[in-house]
Amino acid sequence: MSLYAHERRIAELAVERACKLTSIVSESQQKGSVSKSDHSPVTVADFGAQAVIIGALQTVFPEDPVVGEEDSSILRKDDGLREHVWRLVQEASGFDNYQTEIGQVESEEKVLDYIDWGRFEGGKVKRMWALDPVDGTKGFLRGGQFAVCLALIVDLTVVVGVIGCPNLLVDPADESSGNGMIFSAVIGEGAFSRPLASPIDSAVPISMRSLTDPSTASFCESVEAGHSSHGQQSMIAQSLGITKPSVRMDSQAKYASIARGDGDIYLRLPVSATYEEKIWDHASGNLLVAEAGGVVTDMYGNPLDFSQGRTLKKNKGIVAASKAIQPKVLEAVQKVLQES
Repeated sequence: MSLYAHERRIAELAVERACKLTSIVSESQQKGSVSKSDHSPVTVADFGAQAVIIGALQTVFPEDPVVGEEDSSILRKDDGLREHVWRLVQEASGFDNYQTEIGQVESEEKVLDYIDWGRFEGGKVKRMWALDPVDGTKGFLRGGQFAVCLALIVDLTVVVGVIGCPNLLVDPADESSGNGMIFSAVIGEGAFSRPLASPIDSAVPISMRSLTDPSTASFCESVEAGHSSHGQQSMIAQSLGITKPSVRMDSQAKYASIARGDGDIYLRLPVSATYEEKIWDHASGNLLVAEAGGVVTDMYGNPLDFSQGRTLKKNKGIVAASKAIQPKVLEAVQKVLQES
C-alpha cells in the first residue's frame, strides 16, 4: 500500500459526496447565490460542499487543519439559508454508503463548525489540507464547468490531489458519454481518473499528450477575463505558432483537462499587479498535472510555493504544460510580457 493510499481514498469519497451535493443544487435550480464581502458569488453548494468534506476529514483526520475558501458568517445571519444548506448536507449524505468510513454531518450546528474549521491560515506547518468546495462558482451558476478540489500538503509539498468535475464529459470525443469525472493523484504514483458514477477502484491512469512542437498544442484558459489576461495569452499563442482556438472553461477542470490530454497548455496571467492566487485554486491541479507528465510553475518558471499562508504570494501567474514544451512556453510568456 502506498504511503498516502488512505488519505487518497478518504479524499475521493469526500469529494464524491460533495459532487453529489452540487448536482442536487444544480438540478433544483435554487442555487441560493449571495455575494461575499469581496463581491464574489457564493452559493448553498459552496457552503454545503465545504461542510461535507471537512466533516469527512474531521471524522478520519481530526487533528488536520484545513485551508478552505468559505466561512459560516453569512449562514449565521440567515436562518433560511442555513436551514437550506443543512437539508442539502443531509440529502447528499443519504445517497452513498460511506458513513462507516467518512461519517456524516450530525447537526445544523456542526455544519457551521465544519465550515469554520476551514479558516486555518496555512503557512509552514507539517500537514494541512487545501479545499475549494466549488471552484468556478460563476461557471456553476451558468451551468458550465466547475470543480470540487481537495489537496493534502505535507511539509509544504502537495502529496494528494483530488478534483471532482460533475459537468465534464466522460469522453471528450463523445457528447453522449455523459458527464461527471473524478481525478486523483498521489505524489510519485501517477494521475488517475474515473467517471463519478463508477466504483472508486475503477480509476485508470491518465497522461498529458506527448508533444515536442508547441505549435501543435492547444490552450486551455479561463472563461472570465477578470481572472486572466486573454489578450496577452493570445499573443503568446501567436508567438508559439499555435493556430487552434483556445478552449475556455472555469475552475481547476482546466488542470484536469490538460492532464488527460484534452488540451496541452494552461495559462493564467495576472490582470492585476497586486492579485495573489489562492492555494486552494491550484494545489490539486498542480499535483495532477505533475503526475500526468507535466510541469506547473509561475510565469517566471518558479515552482508554486505553498508555504506562504492562504495565498501564493511569492508567485505570479500560472503556466502549466508538458515537460517537453514548458521551456518554450515560458520563453514565449517572457517575450510577450517584455513587449507589453
